[in-house]
Amino acid sequence: MPDPRPKLKQQPLSKELSEEIPDPGTFENIPKIRTVAGDSVGQRVKGKVVIVTGANSPLGIGRASAHQFARNGARAIFLCDYDATHLATHKRELESLYPSVAIHIAQFDASSEPAIQSIVQDALSQYDRLDIFFANAGVSSAKVFWEENSQGFMNMLKTNTLSVFLAAKYASRAMLRTSAEKPFPGGSIIGTASVAGLRSNAGPTDYSASKAAVISLMQTCAYQLAGTGIRCNAICPGLIETGMTKQTFDTARARGTEKKIGQLNPLRRGGHADEIARTVLFLGSDESSYVNGQAWAVDGGLSAGHPYVLGKLA
Repeated sequence: MPDPRPKLKQQPLSKELSEEIPDPGTFENIPKIRTVAGDSVGQRVKGKVVIVTGANSPLGIGRASAHQFARNGARAIFLCDYDATHLATHKRELESLYPSVAIHIAQFDASSEPAIQSIVQDALSQYDRLDIFFANAGVSSAKVFWEENSQGFMNMLKTNTLSVFLAAKYASRAMLRTSAEKPFPGGSIIGTASVAGLRSNAGPTDYSASKAAVISLMQTCAYQLAGTGIRCNAICPGLIETGMTKQTFDTARARGTEKKIGQLNPLRRGGHADEIARTVLFLGSDESSYVNGQAWAVDGGLSAGHPYVLGKLA
């Protein structure tokens, strides 16, 4: 039976495969710690060029992540969204806080192949490199599966899954670009999945399917980029207060039941966008140089256990 897997052409090799990791020497006859990434103290993505989709929402993970990238020394950040209502405001805020970081904004559909190809080319044309692509664009629904139609299901996959596929397709080619400034290929592609992509009953059926597909995409892409130094990971937030979930949080506050939000996870609370952004920053930085093909749950511990009755251990 023929092998159904695609035959992969030889791709440029990462720095770690092209050069030996330097011998750090010894201290009192024991070897010093061998390091791959740079110093963890200070700016963690210094000089890197970053694209973030799904960056418009004032409460969103995309905006919070852009702040973390800027705070940690990114050279340039492209803020992108289908809705541009707040993008110019985000740009002004980031420029006022981090004047050394170049902030670009762009309005487009993240599931449009020409648009993704174009924004990646913009990054290459202006900076001759792309280091981080955070594919964060996404939508949700509130329908049970027998009420959803084929068009609605495919629209969910288009926004949540196709957008990540396109990000990986074009970002990976750009991350192979080398120069005197970046002598080896490498980069980090991060797709926003969800705890709903890991476990059932954490989201609507079409949403959960789209997020499970993001996890599979990132894992498979990681293997097809073997040896290039380009890492692909999915981030899986739990219940986080964002523009997408704002109504849930507002309704709970109005009812006086806010403290019940997140009660099924062991931290007993919902999360904040910045708590996800800190993990996105880590995955984008060289500090996560050996993290690849993973689905990182940032959910207060929700996915760590099985369903249970609150207050009962058995």
